[in-house]
Amino acid sequence: MTATRTMRPQTASAEMPPVPLTIEGYSVLHQMFRFRWSAWRPLRPAHKAEVAGEAAEVLNQWEQSSSGQSALFSLLGHKGDLMFVHFRESFDELNRAEMQLANMRLSDYLEPATSYVSVIELGLYESSLKTYRELTEQGLEPHTDEWKKAISETLARQREAMHPRLFPEIPKARYVSFYPMDRRRGEDKNWYTLPIEERARQMNEHGLVGRRYAGEVKQIITGSIGFDDWEWGVDLFADDPLVFKKLIYEMRFDEVSAVYAQFGHFYVGVRCSWCSLGKLLNGEVPE
Repeated sequence: MTATRTMRPQTASAEMPPVPLTIEGYSVLHQMFRFRWSAWRPLRPAHKAEVAGEAAEVLNQWEQSSSGQSALFSLLGHKGDLMFVHFRESFDELNRAEMQLANMRLSDYLEPATSYVSVIELGLYESSLKTYRELTEQGLEPHTDEWKKAISETLARQREAMHPRLFPEIPKARYVSFYPMDRRRGEDKNWYTLPIEERARQMNEHGLVGRRYAGEVKQIITGSIGFDDWEWGVDLFADDPLVFKKLIYEMRFDEVSAVYAQFGHFYVGVRCSWCSLGKLLNGEVPE
């Protein structure tokens, strides 16, 4: 007697793409520098004032821009002295900002330490699951023209609704903490082999922790897959730096961080407005 095997119908989740939808906003560049104090100190005060004044004028323009801003931070610790954070509408605009900084006389005293390229990104796990299920129930095959059109319409609606989060002003908080991160993809634990439903569940729990700190800290997530060495960059802005420690420590206990998160170097800085640049270069704490 020949045994027959009953074939189970595929579930909707098996037919759904594993990649969550994302929407993107500003292009972002972090530039970390060491300052050449040994070359700066012997300069005449008048020359220092000219160099600082030229840089402050450009920084003021960047800070006031309505289509992508820049901010300067005085870094704590040995990893660097200054960090510029640039939000722009395109990579071309980022490159212009980079070249503009390179052509300032101030750049003669800046030694690049590292940098990070990314784009502001919002991951749409819940919307992805809802959209994928609806399209699957309609009988649409993933990646067909009809599927792509429906996905494009969904993303357009999301971009319009999320525009303020995709193109924000750089928060005016006193302190910043920036760090890059990955999701683990090793032999034992691999984030990218989990079903999309499970990843969505874990990300929802992860987000609940962050929402408890609303009002105390502003978080901006940037995507860097294909742009830099890590997969995401995270900027935290707050007026009390202890919030960084408390938030990140609490997040370490949720599943997605405890099991799947890997972190790069952390950079913590104090905001320096254009009008405080001269004081900073004279060794004073920025106001």
